[in-house]
Amino acid sequence: MSDKKTALITGANKGLGYEISAGLAARGYRVAVGARDRARGEAAVKTLREAGADAFAVPLDVTSDRSVTEAAAGLDRLDVLVNNAGISGDTGPGWEQDPTTLDLDIVRQVVDTNVYGVIRVTNAMLPLLRRSPSPRIVNVSSSVASLTWQSDPAVEVGPIMAAYSPTKTYLNAITVHYARRLADTNILINAACPGLVATDFTGYTGRPVPEAAATPIRLATLPDDGPTGTFTNDDGVIPW
Repeated sequence: MSDKKTALITGANKGLGYEISAGLAARGYRVAVGARDRARGEAAVKTLREAGADAFAVPLDVTSDRSVTEAAAGLDRLDVLVNNAGISGDTGPGWEQDPTTLDLDIVRQVVDTNVYGVIRVTNAMLPLLRRSPSPRIVNVSSSVASLTWQSDPAVEVGPIMAAYSPTKTYLNAITVHYARRLADTNILINAACPGLVATDFTGYTGRPVPEAAATPIRLATLPDDGPTGTFTNDDGVIPW
């Protein structure tokens, strides 16, 4: 078993997940690059290694019980889990998802990845995390998860995204329940809001990816007396 702290990041072959992997590797972590596509995962690992990272690929489809079980079985240690993988679902002009015309099959796909996927991966990895001296779980959320902001006409939260946005609200809620359940352990679990990030997910609109990765990395490397059950961005706590 490696003596290095190991971090698994889902959806890590590109974008925000890749940048979180690079940031944790720069801080001395051995990074497990979770990717649904094996070839893309290996390509990301090659690039990370060329930059000096201690990285390896983990084939991981968060929507598949078998894939997640095999990923967990292939790890000998886990100290940090970053649940980053997510999808938006089909969107109309300006990313809008009209609740009055939603395709329920699209909703199911988004929920399966953004919510069920997080639960599936977290529960599979918990036995490994429980053996870590300082385990951390980070769930990558979004500002659109905040019901307080979404319901306030004075707050600019972007278009109506009736498939994607509620999955992030659900993700925040499940983060709180994990924190409550794990309150008597040394596992810290928090939801991170990276903001609008310039990746293919957003059509390269938003803030630079390295800047957006700062909050997830901070939460992944919290000290033992750090917070748990929070929803935060670079500026601090976000209203639920």
